[in-house]
Amino acid sequence: MKWPRIRRPDDRTESRRDPAARRSPTVGVVVPAWGVEQWLPATLDSLLAQTHTAWQAVVVDDGSPDRSGEIAEAYAARDDRIRVLHTDNGGLGAARNRGTALVEGDYLSFVDSDDVLPPDALAHQVGLLEASGSDFVASCLLRVEAAPPAGAGAVVPRWMARLHADERTGIRVEEHPEILGDVFAHNKMFRRSFWETEQLAWPEGVRYEDQPTTTRAFLAGRFDVTGHVVYHWQVREDGSSITQQRGSLTDLHDRWATKRMSLTSVLEHGDAAVTRVFATRVLPGDLWVYLHAVPECDDAWWESLRAGIDEFWGPEGRTGHDLTGSILSPAMRLAAWLVTEDRRDDAAAFVTYVKGLAGRPVPRTPDGRALDVPADVLAPGSVPHARLLLAP
Repeated sequence: MKWPRIRRPDDRTESRRDPAARRSPTVGVVVPAWGVEQWLPATLDSLLAQTHTAWQAVVVDDGSPDRSGEIAEAYAARDDRIRVLHTDNGGLGAARNRGTALVEGDYLSFVDSDDVLPPDALAHQVGLLEASGSDFVASCLLRVEAAPPAGAGAVVPRWMARLHADERTGIRVEEHPEILGDVFAHNKMFRRSFWETEQLAWPEGVRYEDQPTTTRAFLAGRFDVTGHVVYHWQVREDGSSITQQRGSLTDLHDRWATKRMSLTSVLEHGDAAVTRVFATRVLPGDLWVYLHAVPECDDAWWESLRAGIDEFWGPEGRTGHDLTGSILSPAMRLAAWLVTEDRRDDAAAFVTYVKGLAGRPVPRTPDGRALDVPADVLAPGSVPHARLLLAP
């Protein structure tokens, strides 16, 4: 199937003659697909429902073992804005890169094939970028639980709401360094010329490929920040998504690898304030998830966790900062310290205790300044008082 030609920004003879005939900016959308036959129709339906209709999409069938490629072909037969690329399995990063090389458009967007877009997603982002002239926009997303617990459901994560609380246009990372914590690929739209000039691409062969690339984009460009929801992130209940597999050694190795790539970019950027925020408020943001896995971990996983924490936040760590004043809760800072001290039994006992509190805080000492850990969890006097303090 051959796509209609997309005009590039410098091909506007008709528009220059008649402003009323100016074309609508085009968006190239990359949709990687692997094992998503259950969810792909809803994703593509949400694309077809966009109020901004000047888009073209490539669905990358990444060697999917199910009917994902067949379903994508059926949609392509219905709408010539959709094209399907069938490839051998190479992982999410490779699929995105292959799709990017094929798709055209003034702007570039990425949609995971088990999520959906609100109808105004493309229109809102294109409108912001056309008005601001920025290199890309970072928007808000909605987390949608497949089987939410009572009282829960579709919500904007609190950390996401905080990062996107203020509408900003044309800013640089020095003005909002904590935005580096918005690591998602799919809630952003990039100007294609910026993407190509900066030679951006997604790492291949590792999980968590979003963070190294979004970090490079934030460090290189001018961007807009909006609290407008442009993406519905569907969290599957079957535990099959990458972010639900935190207990494997491969997962942990990949997480350290992508943190390493991202930190290298930040250090090369060379701004001390940005580095401090990244080291204390961004890089350790998901460390609590791995600390929660300590009670069930094996020897190799424990050693990788201990080595990684020491590499980034130890006395000779690459960040130049420890976890004392980090975004981690006081309880998780204590757990991380127990890991670095190689106190595995104590770390497991303490984390088990914290998880048993079911979200309630660890009790505090009468003066309210320190954690008051029960003696049957950590022996009295076995932890320096400074490690129990709520604030440094």
